[in-house]
Amino acid sequence: MDGRITVIGTDHAPHLLSQKEGGCVKAASGMPMIQFSLVTMLELVDQGVLSLERLVELMCHNPARLFEVRQRGFIRLGYRADLVLVRPNMPWTVTPACIQSKCGWSPMEGHTYSWRVERTLCNGHTVYADGNVDADYIGEEIAFR
Repeated sequence: MDGRITVIGTDHAPHLLSQKEGGCVKAASGMPMIQFSLVTMLELVDQGVLSLERLVELMCHNPARLFEVRQRGFIRLGYRADLVLVRPNMPWTVTPACIQSKCGWSPMEGHTYSWRVERTLCNGHTVYADGNVDADYIGEEIAFR
C-alpha cells in the first residue's frame, strides 16, 4: 500500500507438472495462475490489504500506462471493452474440472474463493460466461502508442 508495487501482472506458464521437477535449475519457471489472478487479488481486498480501487489501478490502469497500450486499461468512451464481471460471496473451490489451462493443473487446486467470475468480455465480445469459454472468438492485436 506504500506505493512500491505499481503493477500486478501474470504470466501464463502452462507447463506440465513433470516439467516443473528437478529444482530451480532444471524446472520450467512460472505457474499457470492467470485464471485465478483476479480472484486471488480480490481476497486481498476482502482482507483489507488493498482497496478495490487500488486493485483496479494495479491490474488495469497501471499496466496499460506502463506499456503504453492504446485504448485499454480504463472504462472510457472509445476504449476497448475489456471487462470482467465478478460476484462476491459466491464460494467455489478450484478442482481439476474447472481449470482452463491446457496443462490441467493449478497450485490453487483445493482452494476455496469467495469471488466468482461471472462474465469476461474482450473487445466487448463475451468470451466467458457461466463456465463456458467461446473458443472460436479471435481477438484483435493490441496497439501501442
